Parts: sequence; C-alpha cells; structure tokens
Amino acid sequence: MKKVYFLQTCDTCRRILKEINLDGFEKQEIKANPVKVNQLEEMHQLSNSYEALFNKRAKLYKSMDLKNQTISEADYRQYILDEYTFLKRPVFIIEEEIFIGNSKKEIERLKKILS
Repeated sequence: MKKVYFLQTCDTCRRILKEINLDGFEKQEIKANPVKVNQLEEMHQLSNSYEALFNKRAKLYKSMDLKNQTISEADYRQYILDEYTFLKRPVFIIEEEIFIGNSKKEIERLKKILS
C-alpha cells in the first residue's frame, strides 16, 4: 500500500508532493477528509508514537499553550483526531514504512525508498 496524508493549503506539503512521484499513491487531503480512527491507529502501529505524529508547530498548539502542559500519548491521539492541523504532515506510508513530516532527513529517506 502507498498512501499520503497531506494538507492542500500547506505550501511545504505542495512542494514535497511535486518532488515525489505519486504514481500508485492513494492521496488523502486531511482538511476535506479528516483522518479516521483506524487510519490513525495504522500510523501509530508503524511509528509507535502519537507524539511523533503530532505537529508541535501548529498555531493551535501555541494558542492552546500545550507546550506548558503535560500531554499523554492518549491526549496526542485525541488532539489529532479532533483537529486536522495537529497531524504532522505530510505522512507517507509505503508498505510497512512510515515517513512523518517535512524534515530534510525524512524526505531524503522517502526519496531513497522510492528510487
């Protein structure tokens, strides 16, 4: 299975999607089609962490002052399910591998797998 979760209004997501050959990928725009519980569970199985999937650069993270709170894995899970901006993006799933976020290192790892 090849799948990508992304946000259409995110410039970084759009740039990365242009760099990647998306042939054969199922694409899910997370604002129009939010992540479902089973999809988040699949991401969690591959990453072993809801925190790894959580976007700490979201404006809502700052406005809710979550930085100064103790957040459990269950809290991270619920925040991601409640608000699409809390999912770190893009998220690529290729078979049993997951690539989370837009760090240069993660995108290079993704490109290496796809080449």
